[in-house]
Amino acid sequence: MTYFAYHSGIRHCENVPLSEIAEAVGTPFYVYSKQALLDAYRELDAALGDMDHLICYAIKANPNLAVNRVLAEAGCGAEVVSGGELFRALKAGYPPERIVFDGNAKTVEELRYALEQCIYAINVDSENELRVLADLAQGMQRPARVALRVNPDVNPNTHPKISTGLKKSKFGVDPETALRCYELARDHEAVQIAGIHAHIGSQILEVEPFAEAMEKLVDIALELRKRGVEIQYIDIGGGLGIQYDDDRPPSYEAYAAALREQWERFPACIVLEPGRTLAGNMGNLVAKTLYVKKTPEKRFVVIDAAMNDLWRPTMYDSYHRILPVNETGETFVADVVGGVCESGDFMARDREMGVVYEGDLIAIESAGAYAASMSSEYNSRPLIPEVLVDGSSFRVVRRRPTYDEMVSLET
Repeated sequence: MTYFAYHSGIRHCENVPLSEIAEAVGTPFYVYSKQALLDAYRELDAALGDMDHLICYAIKANPNLAVNRVLAEAGCGAEVVSGGELFRALKAGYPPERIVFDGNAKTVEELRYALEQCIYAINVDSENELRVLADLAQGMQRPARVALRVNPDVNPNTHPKISTGLKKSKFGVDPETALRCYELARDHEAVQIAGIHAHIGSQILEVEPFAEAMEKLVDIALELRKRGVEIQYIDIGGGLGIQYDDDRPPSYEAYAAALREQWERFPACIVLEPGRTLAGNMGNLVAKTLYVKKTPEKRFVVIDAAMNDLWRPTMYDSYHRILPVNETGETFVADVVGGVCESGDFMARDREMGVVYEGDLIAIESAGAYAASMSSEYNSRPLIPEVLVDGSSFRVVRRRPTYDEMVSLET
């Protein structure tokens, strides 16, 4: 979080005081550091060294067009999981040849859209999807570049709700089914076999699960070679974790070294799909303290942001650091809660934090990924602004809608 720091007792994003942004756009809002995002991408790219690779940012982590335009202009690719994300990727400036399409429930319309755009590849999730795509490509007379998503049955040692590579996961196919699907694809004139894919989970804090998954993918690629099927890329997915509290995620260098050991057995292009690891720590959620409420049991810091602006604490009991925007040497213990009509509406429970009073601003860290992208208008609360900081300047890259705009699609 080096791009978020106190200067003269006031929390800044790069060179801009968070209080200055609050005065300009109101609270709550998300604020992103452009340099933090760029540095994360460039450091990951450098760590991969001479390995042939393509980094495809997972748009689901933060789909904002301005955020994605920063990455597209830096040479990054995109990973999408819906027609809407594909539209966003193209609008943000990602070249089609640097876009991969994942997901386990692609519609015929979405597959057609992907074929029309001539994207890098479609990572197919099932034999049924492969047959639908092959028939569609044949009818369109446009070849489909495909990979199979393999479920490698690797335990990522992360939260069960974000583990995606175990046997009982809804994603992908087992290795034996994958071999059969590749032979089916090989024999279909409208299909071009391009790669093999796996994604084992999110917020993974060890390199060993990635190494294990990579080894299983390489084993399958070598077996396919024996059967006359050549793989051009190995897509290892995303999932590398970030620091929220006292987490100790591996360095990009350690991550790359874990992949390299298996890549040397089969030096195809490595495709990576990082989301959180690039965007997570580029952002804060800034809110205003409305009330400090005391009961016989607890103290509550009631803020104008709520769980619909940051679902992770409610969904995963996840930890986000919470700091007063105006630095203080005093602390107290409180629950930080929002105004949504749910008991699960909290940002922190029994948290020792810097003392704040009514009207004070707080900054909730690590809100660059899976905050705005998962937000909602629950309780008819407007979506909140997104602000991008670049050095000493900032601009609103998504404004707060009016009430009229919130109901404009309804009759």
